[in-house]
Amino acid sequence: MTSYHFHLTQVKRSRGQSVIAQAAYRAGEKLYSTYYGESSDFTRKRGVVMAEICLPDHAPREYADRETLWNALEWAESGRKAQLAHSFDITLMNEFSMEENIEMARAFVQEELVSRGMIADFAIHDPVRPKGAEPNPHIHILVPIRPLKEDGTWGIKEKKISVMDEQGNPVLDKNGKQAYRAVSTTGWSSKEMLIYLRKNWENRCNEKFKEKGLSVRVDARSFKERGIDRIPMIHEGPHVRAMEAKGIRTALGNLNRLISQFNQIAMEITVLKSWISEKIYELKRQMYYVQKPTLAGYLQ
Repeated sequence: MTSYHFHLTQVKRSRGQSVIAQAAYRAGEKLYSTYYGESSDFTRKRGVVMAEICLPDHAPREYADRETLWNALEWAESGRKAQLAHSFDITLMNEFSMEENIEMARAFVQEELVSRGMIADFAIHDPVRPKGAEPNPHIHILVPIRPLKEDGTWGIKEKKISVMDEQGNPVLDKNGKQAYRAVSTTGWSSKEMLIYLRKNWENRCNEKFKEKGLSVRVDARSFKERGIDRIPMIHEGPHVRAMEAKGIRTALGNLNRLISQFNQIAMEITVLKSWISEKIYELKRQMYYVQKPTLAGYLQ
């Protein structure tokens, strides 16, 4: 069954998250954090198909080493609540071979992320699943929010600009001083960028479907945006999926099963209403021709 999932979150210290731990999980490796003085070991994790780091031309070559890269970023961020990295979770298509999915993922990372100056640490997972369960291949991509300058050192994420009113006059804060607002130096975190990337992935998938002669298509828009009266499923994540795969019922899994049942009933009701409408139309059409006076009747 074809599905579209393209989700973006941030790795944040305010959530108690370590970007080293996040990278270790995605790559299925053991990495040591010099910032926290602890190791994260996911070498026993199954289902990691591949993991690699893609660097823009101006990035130091040593950042091709995962532990070096993410430790450098951790130390570049001094804030206790710092946002460290963007984390993309993207579903791959079961209609494509794993080789085709890897090729498409690499092209997306290089052409849409790395070409903009981002460092992208991406991995492809194909989780082990119970017999008969639907495959769930997907991509994880970690991208530092802090940009690299042309000399290979870390740059600033935001800059302050003066707030002006409609007449171009400075706006003052409550203390009577010039008011400022923070603006991203890259635009990587903007809503417009996310919409563009989601649409770009949709186009890449649909072009591949067309190339393979398949009629299926995916759509980056939400059900609401498409006018579809369905409740979207809740993303379960790897831990919930692992528990469900072992036969352990979870609250999130139960909720998704309930949503699935509701959507199935709603779809059946829609089909039934359509069938009833067609029958009513056909019945009215037949009654019209039965009751319509003939020319012979007028002549009698």
